[in-house]
Amino acid sequence: MDQGGDGGRRERRSRPLNQAALQELAFGYVARFATSRAKLSTYLKRKLRERGWDDAGEPEVAAVVEKVVGLGFVDDAAFAGMKAASLTRRGYGKGRVRMALAASGIAPEDGSDALDLAEGQQVAAALRFAERKRIGPYAAVQGDMSARQKALAAMLRAGHPMDLARRIVAAAPGSFDGIDADG
Repeated sequence: MDQGGDGGRRERRSRPLNQAALQELAFGYVARFATSRAKLSTYLKRKLRERGWDDAGEPEVAAVVEKVVGLGFVDDAAFAGMKAASLTRRGYGKGRVRMALAASGIAPEDGSDALDLAEGQQVAAALRFAERKRIGPYAAVQGDMSARQKALAAMLRAGHPMDLARRIVAAAPGSFDGIDADG
């Protein structure tokens, strides 16, 4: 019979980290998740705050990150390309891709090709978004002014340029006239 009052559960406390455990955490993280340098560094620093440090000297987070990058397990440019492709497939525009890359800590030089991809796919991505949200040519009926304003706001939040968003929102149901790459 348990007399501890904790229902028989014991709190599991993780041991403080040392340099070898820090490297092990880094390799485990990159094995499970596609990530960037910045996200890996943030993860390791969070683990250090949670578990503490039990080794001589200061933790060498930057050295661990550089080792993982040097071995090819983290590639910010490839991560940026995957992130941009994923977002554009889901209907998000260049603005939203830019925000996602910044949030992932991607440097401008590593994200430039990804942003070019998003720009090249802007009309297709905007139409996918409109289809998902039943906006413009995908709407059942032409919305009133309030509905069109809400649809325009949604397109802008999704990262689409104002001129393209306006053309899509203004399109009559079933009509794709005026919606092209040049505008």
